[in-house]
Order: sequence, then C-alpha cells, then structure tokens
Amino acid sequence: MLPTIARENDAVVMIDQRKLPAQEIYVRCKTAPEVARAIKTMVIRGAPAIGVAAAMGIALGVRTSKSTGTQKLAAEFYKICELMASTRPTAVNLFWAIERMKRSFAAGAEAGESVAQLQDRLDREAGAIHDEDVASCRAMGAFGAEVVPADARILTHCNAGALATAGYGTALGVIRGAVEAGKRVAVFADETRPFLQGARLTAWELVRDGIQTTVITDNMAGALMRQDKVNFVVVGADRIAANGDTANKIGTYGVAVLAREHNIPFYVAAPLSTIDLRTPDGQHIPIEERNPREVTHVGGSRLAPEGALVWNPAFDVTPHHLIAGIITERGILRAPYTESLKLAFETIEVANRTP
Repeated sequence: MLPTIARENDAVVMIDQRKLPAQEIYVRCKTAPEVARAIKTMVIRGAPAIGVAAAMGIALGVRTSKSTGTQKLAAEFYKICELMASTRPTAVNLFWAIERMKRSFAAGAEAGESVAQLQDRLDREAGAIHDEDVASCRAMGAFGAEVVPADARILTHCNAGALATAGYGTALGVIRGAVEAGKRVAVFADETRPFLQGARLTAWELVRDGIQTTVITDNMAGALMRQDKVNFVVVGADRIAANGDTANKIGTYGVAVLAREHNIPFYVAAPLSTIDLRTPDGQHIPIEERNPREVTHVGGSRLAPEGALVWNPAFDVTPHHLIAGIITERGILRAPYTESLKLAFETIEVANRTP
C-alpha cells in the first residue's frame, strides 16, 4: 500500500504531494507547527488524510512538549489544536479528528493521568485514527464494488485515493475494490485544474496499480459522456451536509450535472467522519479560497497576464438530488439523505452502547 503518512518516533513523515509524479520525496515534520504548515501548503491533502495528519501533529506536539505539569500541558495542547484547526476550513475530517483528540485528552486529564500517560494516550489515539481510516476505506471499497458495472468505464475527479487518506482511498478505494472483485475497469481521470490532482496524483496511483487510466482535461468530460464512454462516476468528498449536499474539489458540481444529463450514476465515497450533521445544507459549508497564483501560474511559468483578476475557490457543492448514493464504511446511503445520514450515526451510537 502506498505510504501516505506515518508517525515515527520524533516526526510525522508524509509524502510531498506537491512534487508528484516527478519526484517521490518524503517530508519529516518534527514539530506541530511544521505539520500544520504541511497541511496548509498541501504537502498533504485530501480530507481523511489531513484529519490523520492533524491528529498525529497534535500527538507529536504534546510528545515534544517541555511541560512538566498537566495544567501547562493542557494549555499547550489546546493551542496546538487551535493551530491545526486554522489550516484549512472546508474538510470536516480535520475538525472531527481534532475533537476526537480533545475528548481523549479530557478523559485522561479527568482520570488524573500524568504528563507521560497523556502523551502515550494521544499517540495511541492518533494511531487508532490512522488505522481506522485504512479499515474504513477498505470497507467502502467492498460496498462500492457492488454497484460498479461489470465492464466499468469510470470517471473520477480530483484525487480520492491512497494519497487523500491513510491508505487505499475512498473513490479510488471503490475502483480498487471493483478490480479485486474481478470486474473489468477502465478509468478516466479529470486532470482537475488548477492544482492538477487528477493528472498528477490519481493517474500516478492507478498506473502504479496497473489499472487502465486515461487523463482528460476537465472540459472533455461532457464530450466523453455523450460518446457513451463513461457508465459510472465516483468522487470523494470534503464535507457532506445533513441533507446530502456534498463539497468536493472545484469542478465536481459540473461533473454531476453532466452525469445527470447523460443518465450516468454519480456516487460519492466518503467515511462517516466526512458527514457533518451540524451543517444543514451546502449553503452553510465554508468554501476555502486559495492563492491566485495557483491559477495564473504552472510552476514558475505565468499563464495569465498581470492585472487579471482571479477567483480560486478550492471546492464547490454538489446538490444532494444529483447524487445516486453515498458510499460509506457502513454501506451505501440513499435518498432521502436527511434520514439515511442521521440513521447511520444512530446505528453507530446503538452499537457503541451494546455490551
């Protein structure tokens, strides 16, 4: 499995996704601020992956703390949490992971644990978040494989693979699951402007796996569908609202509209940690806007004239009525999403209460 992120004794180690596919370089972050900077500058990206990175960064920050008392450690811990929360606003997995680390710390502090015990506790919690993410992706792959056509011509947008998670992937996990189930699969990867995650990352992952992959520019998807060369669409997600509206990489909404026009099923693959029941609908999802240079330049080469205005939202929102199903580690959720999403969490709560 492609190693996206790992915790070593004195560092959080992650592959630098900005350098792929030309170079496979691993970055060693030895402090919590270095992890936060890696998230913000997209050394690591993808909603589940940045949640794992934040958890590991928090654990690393507490492990390297000079605090000798639990009160000072607590103050430092919550500052590190604030730092991680300030990195990227849209992906809810980031905030889910931070809240989970907060609950773990609070439980340990309430039990009177020492500084060393709290450090060990947070290391274990971050490790659990990592391992659970891999397991949930594999479960998603198995569930999603069931709805993939036997002779699948799949379009995907952005990168929702091993690189966007702790391993295996969400949308690409579904593709991998279909291949493992013996289905014939060919993939079309939108290049995904302006950061080119599809061309640089998705194609790189799938080619490594020996899965037939064709890279297309984003504005070719409609023509491809009209020629009946696509029969299934699957994408990842950065936040799913309570009604099923889904934020994903900019351009996803256009793909969903095109899929509806051509009667092609459009699926979203995401763990339950991406679902935010506190956000009622897509209009309430905060959308990150990024540096205009990502649009005006490729590498060091300027494409647009100086003085031109740039709008660079990182995400858009696909309305729930365009989504055929949301593939999760608990199964495929269907409309009405206000009911199925809520029921998925209620099922977990009941399972957690069962002795």
